[in-house]
Amino acid sequence: MQNLTTELKKRLKASKRIAILGVGSELRGDDAAGMLVAGAVLKKIYLPKGMAKKIKVFLGATAPENLTGEIIRFKPSHIIIVDTADIKEKPGTVLLLNAEDLAEGVSFSTHKLPPKVMMDYLVKLLKCRIFVIGIQPKTLKFDASVSKEVKSSVKEVSDAIISAVKSRA
Repeated sequence: MQNLTTELKKRLKASKRIAILGVGSELRGDDAAGMLVAGAVLKKIYLPKGMAKKIKVFLGATAPENLTGEIIRFKPSHIIIVDTADIKEKPGTVLLLNAEDLAEGVSFSTHKLPPKVMMDYLVKLLKCRIFVIGIQPKTLKFDASVSKEVKSSVKEVSDAIISAVKSRA
């Protein structure tokens, strides 16, 4: 997924502090994608001394709004949110959007608070840039396994984030 890596590197070029927020339910099949990406980034990323204070991963689950206080205290200049999104594409399709560009046709259905409300709040308060990486799910059924298409995208997205973040080190 070279294009995602390249695009993230461009968008993060002026970043001072980066927050990565994984969102989703690990009980609803492919909705776990955002949490899986965030978990993979946490496990795989090695940052040189000093960079650990500039990059932080947050596990938002189905109520990412509960982490707004922690995110605000971290004071990121850039936030990457990873979640499943119904973008009307084939399962596993990845889309990178600016928060302000979220279209009417993009649906995030398993959250208590619409993600756009939280994003608008964070942008207004922190004056930060927010990017959303949406992964098209195959199934959101309760107790379903994550599809192979989404598992593949989780690996590609986590690798792209790690590469882009490390380029800031």
